[in-house]
This record gives sequence, structure tokens and C-alpha cells, in this order.
Amino acid sequence: MKQVRGLLLPARIIISVHLLVCMLSCGQLFASPQVKPGDFTFDVIPETFELNLYYGGIPEKAGNPLAPMRVANLKKTTDLVSWLYPDLLVSVSIVKKENYLDINIRSEGAGKFVWPRVHAESYMLPLWEGKYIPAKDNYWKSFLKNQSLDYPGSFSMGFFALNKAKYSIVYVLKNVFNSDLHFDVSPDISFSFSHQFPSINPDKTYGFRIYVTPTDPLAVSTVYKNYIREKNRFETLEEKAAKNPNVRKLYGAPHIYFWPHGLISEKNIHWKQLQASSPAKEKFFSWLIQSLKDNEENDAANAFSQVWVECKKQTPINDYQKRIILEALNKALRTKELYNPDVFGPLPGTAPANHLSEQQLYVRNKLLLKKGLGEIIDNPVDWGKESVSLMHDMYQSGIKKAWIGLSDWADGLKNPLLVEEANKLGYLIGPYDSYHSIHQKEDREWRTCWFPDSSLYDNASVTNASGKKTGGFIGVGRQLNPTLAFPSVKQRVAAILSDSIPYNSWFVDCDATGEVFDDYSPDHITTKEEDFKARLQRMEYIGNEVAMVVGSEGGNDFAGKSLAFAQGLEMPVLFWGDPDLRQNKNSPYYVGSYWGQAGKIPSIYTKVIPIKELYEKIYVDPAYSLPLFRLVYNDAVITTAHWENGSLKLKDEVGTRMLSEILYNTPPLYHIDQAEWKLNKTQIIRHIKVWSPLHEKAVTLPMSAFNILSDDRQVQQTVFGNKIKVTVNFSHQDALSGTDLIRARSAVIDDGFKKVNYTVK
Repeated sequence: MKQVRGLLLPARIIISVHLLVCMLSCGQLFASPQVKPGDFTFDVIPETFELNLYYGGIPEKAGNPLAPMRVANLKKTTDLVSWLYPDLLVSVSIVKKENYLDINIRSEGAGKFVWPRVHAESYMLPLWEGKYIPAKDNYWKSFLKNQSLDYPGSFSMGFFALNKAKYSIVYVLKNVFNSDLHFDVSPDISFSFSHQFPSINPDKTYGFRIYVTPTDPLAVSTVYKNYIREKNRFETLEEKAAKNPNVRKLYGAPHIYFWPHGLISEKNIHWKQLQASSPAKEKFFSWLIQSLKDNEENDAANAFSQVWVECKKQTPINDYQKRIILEALNKALRTKELYNPDVFGPLPGTAPANHLSEQQLYVRNKLLLKKGLGEIIDNPVDWGKESVSLMHDMYQSGIKKAWIGLSDWADGLKNPLLVEEANKLGYLIGPYDSYHSIHQKEDREWRTCWFPDSSLYDNASVTNASGKKTGGFIGVGRQLNPTLAFPSVKQRVAAILSDSIPYNSWFVDCDATGEVFDDYSPDHITTKEEDFKARLQRMEYIGNEVAMVVGSEGGNDFAGKSLAFAQGLEMPVLFWGDPDLRQNKNSPYYVGSYWGQAGKIPSIYTKVIPIKELYEKIYVDPAYSLPLFRLVYNDAVITTAHWENGSLKLKDEVGTRMLSEILYNTPPLYHIDQAEWKLNKTQIIRHIKVWSPLHEKAVTLPMSAFNILSDDRQVQQTVFGNKIKVTVNFSHQDALSGTDLIRARSAVIDDGFKKVNYTVK
């Protein structure tokens, strides 16, 4: 292809770059991307840092001009141009490489620099899974107005693409930390890239590789995939499974948060005998109340005390009273000093509670409650069997593979049979864990934020640039510096597993979100990159040395080699800044509470809500969605929705999300207890029977193509490897794909041997 050069203008530097451009073959449906040689040139005006590219005779602006700046030390060689902004204390170099421009920007004393400023007809951004954003789109204008997005905390991968008239310009970030995108929406969407140079960080550089590709998600993603392979940041699921075969249990597995609601259930109590037990059991119940108070369970103690008085005066015990009694008994299971010889008499094995592991404490307290209640309660071996039966019903109904998440590691320690049976069924099962925030005092309802090492709160928490401590999640407590938390990670994991509970998976909250911190504490200065690396260390420890299948929140690809799965990219938490979602409990859009009544899943996980029109467009509408993360990581990291936005959460969007799960090859996510299973069982099983066999086959293959088949972008197609093709019609009208009729609201799955048609209801 003939090389095209720009006009030589005053102060304009022109250098030719030979570029290998990824082009898609149009001759065969399943063809892999092929490489076609091409030439492009660029020119740059140092005074304004305006950057222009020329490919195929077509000029496009890669960086809009900044306000004029004084330039010094301008140098140009055959393959390099560099200069200094002496007033801004910033130096720039641009080096031509074989197939990209290598741009480096260095602070020579500056605290911040803004470049590039860009504008395009549309953008491909790795916002969550990936988004297509037209510059003139009013929904995106409304959503992005005046927004500044922290790069690692908002974007799943380190690149962005500008879709120009004839080709895309792809920026690959060499340093994602301390960077953000600021959006301007007048008259159309544009944005600027800003980088901070913190005083505590010795690395005073940031930069980009700039590529040219066809305006196609696969071509854009392929450039980035090649980059992370070059940097040794890519590992397939099968490579991870070679080290831990349990990784393969994720193939075809929906993600299910399982809610046992305490070990002792209504069926374990003989209620008539309980009511007839007064006054014989008064000594035990008085001690139960006092023991709860001694363990800071005052609400449970007071509620039980009141209800027990009522129960002695009425028949029968009503549902509310049963719930209060069960809550008190289940909380008594975790009290550290339940044993009282004056109440229980001599008991073998009554070592002090602080000499017992957590699981051993539960074993002892089960015996004590049985001794105190006698025939009023079933034998402890029968406690928790309802949860085991529910899991068996899931399996017998067709869920042959599943990832089971427990919101508290104690749910398994109290009921090891549940964990053992999950293993026998071939499921993955593991606890939710977190080391992100730290609280000063122990909170039994927020266990992950307390650590036995009390010095951590003052000596290992994050201090911001203003000298103030950085608040923890929803402003409670503080952020814990991960570079100082590793001994506590090892201590907690070892304590949970000390009695050989057979967990085979572990979910570490927050660590893959990209929310990281510069810590200005004088005695433990830490950069954001060091913060992230410490998070990777603990995930890799749990995965490699403890042999767990590890997942985390989000899915920032900086953690791609450390994780097998992540939750949050396919459907993130809805916009935090909207009070109708988080604060206004009378709003129909209120997402629910993190804390629920005993015996019920917290409403934030199960409350079905409508979605505002703007958010439906931004978060759900397939017209704006791109499988950018899948195109890079389909066979490397499994991603699903955030647990606050499970597959059944959004009213009127369940069908669309089901089709997206099929098209993108991403697991559904559910919250299940007896009530939710009864309510949603039929719908869940119907979907899993189609989704699971597809995922099991496609998850070890790269996503090799993504095609938009209709002008309204509602008919889309993905290809996995060279044999599996999935075509989805999101619209409410039938559509033709070639000679194939794709029914409204349906998917056609073609694995090369047979076709499966699936219509959502």
C-alpha cells in the first residue's frame, strides 16, 4: 500500500510508521483475524501536542490541540521526536515502532498533565464488559456529563478506541494508575486523559502505544490481547486448571449465593414441647438471655426475652415469635462463653473458648444447646439438613455444575455436611471474604472487617494526601493497606480451614475492582501499583498455596492471571450517585438493604425493581453493549454479574439478560434459599439447561468474532473458536440471518453438529 505523508507545516513533525493492521477476512464466517500489511504516517505539532495520523490516504486526529505551550529541546531523528515543555515541567518522546507509536510523557517536576484530548464519531470503551458510545447519543451525554472516571476503578482493561470515519485509533495504556478520563458532552461527547504524578511515587512517567485498526471490536481487542500476551499477563483457564483441576468445575456452572439462614430451622424445634417447658427450662432461658447480652447480642436477647414472656401466655406460638426464638438460638451458637457449669453441669471437653477453633466452638455450642433444650430440639446431626436437601434438589433438577458462594464462612463451619455434600455433587463451594476495609471493633454482622491484630487499625490503615484516614466501605471504618495485611490473610485463611472444612473455592471481595489507594502514611508509604500487587499476592496465595479456585469482585484485567472468575463486569452495581437507588426507601427504584430479617435474604439481593430508562440504556440495552472483555479473556477469566445485580433483579430485563448470558457466554448469578428456589426454580432450570452445555464447550475457546447483524443492533452474533456460533435476536420482531430465521427474543446456538433454538419468556 502506498505510503501517505501529510503536508509539511511550520513546527509540524512528520514521521512515517509501517503498521501491521489487523483486518477481518470477509470470505469465511469462521475465519480468524488475519494480518495485512499497511503503511501510515503521523505528524505532531509540539506547541499544542496535536497528533494526526494518516492511513490509506485518510487523515484523522488522534489528539486534539491543547492551548499553545512553549517548547524547548526539540529533537528529531529517523525514528524519534522529543521535546520539553519548560513552563509545565513535562517532557515528551514519540518513537516509531514497527506497528505502533510509542509515546512517553514524563514529569520533570509537574504534578499533573492532561493529554490526550480526543473526539471521535463513537468510542469503544472497556467500561465494565465493554460499551459502544456514539458521540451524539443523548443517553450517554446525560450519563457522562461532567463525569471523571478513575481509570483502573472504572475500566476493565487498559485501552480505549476512537472510531473515526474509516478506521479506529487504539490507545493502549502503559500505566493505568493515577489516571482518569474526564468527559465533556457539549456539543458531542469527547474526553481528556489526565495523569497525576504523586509525590510519593518515584515513577514519573505515563504513556501509550497507539495502533490503527479497522473499526471492529475484534480487531481492537486483538491488538490489546497481543499486548498483554507480550507482557506475560495472559493465562488460559486450561493453563490454570493444569495447576488446579477444580477450575474446570466452573465450566457450565451458574453462580449461586446460597443462604442457609442459620443452622437451626423451624422444623428442628418441637414447638408445643417448648411452650410446655416452663418453668423447667427457665434457668436455661435466663442464662441464654444473659449469654447473648454478654456477647453484645443485645437486640436478640431483648427480643427473645419479650417473646418468651408472651409465649407462656398464649397458644400457639406465632410465626413472628418463632423467628425471634430461632434467631436467638442461632446467635447463641456463636457465643464464645455459652458454657456455664451451673446451667449445664459437667461436660467433657470444656476447654476455654479461646483455645477452640471457630468450628470447634460451634460443635461445643451445639452440644450445649441440645443439653439445655433436651427433647425440645432435634439432635444436632439433623440441624441444617434442609439446606443440604435444597442443594440436592438443585442437582436433581438439572444443575449438575455450580459455584456456591456463602456470605459468611461460618455457614460452612456450622454445617460441614453442607460443604461435604457440595463436594460430592461436584460443585465448587466457598466463602465470601474481604480485606479491603478494617473496623476498630468486632462486628458479628460484618466479620471480614475485624482482625485479631488490633494494631492494624492505626498502624496499617491508609492515609490520603491531605493527611486524613481514608474511610472504609460506605464510610465505615478505614481502608486497610494490603501491603501490611498479608500476615492477617494467612492467619484468617488458616483459622477457617484449621479443622479441614472442604472448601474448594474462595471469593475475595474488592481486590479485582481496581479501587486502589496511594497511602501517604509516613511509616508505610505505598503507591497504587504497590497496593494492587499486594492484592494479587494474597489472591495468588489463596489460589496457589491453599489450592482454592479464586474469584473476586469486578474483574480488572490487571488481576487476570490471579483469578479464575470475577463478579461485576457483566452487570455492575447501578449508579451509586442516584439517591433513588440507595437512600430513598420510598422510591420504586430503591435497590434494598444489606441487612434483612432473620430467615430472609437481605432485600438488596432479591428485591425485584424496575430500572430507569437512562440506566436501562446504559447498563442493559444490547445496542450499546460490546463483548470487549470476552474477546480478550473468554478462555482465560469467567465473568458474571455483581451479586447486588443478580440475573433476576431487574424487572422486565430478565429475558434480555438471559439472552446476553447466552450470547456472551457468561454465567447467570442467583441468590437462593428455600423461598427463592420455590419462586424461581422453573425459570432457573429452563435457562440452565440451555446455557450450561454451551458454556461448558465455549469457555475453553477464544471468542473469535462478534458481528452486528441489524441496523438497530438488536440482532447480534458471537463465534467461539472455529465451530460454535451463537445468534441472538433481542428485538420483539422475527429477523433473518442469512437464510436462518431468528425468532423474536430468541437465540440460535450452532455448535457445528446441531442447532438449538431458545426463546425467552
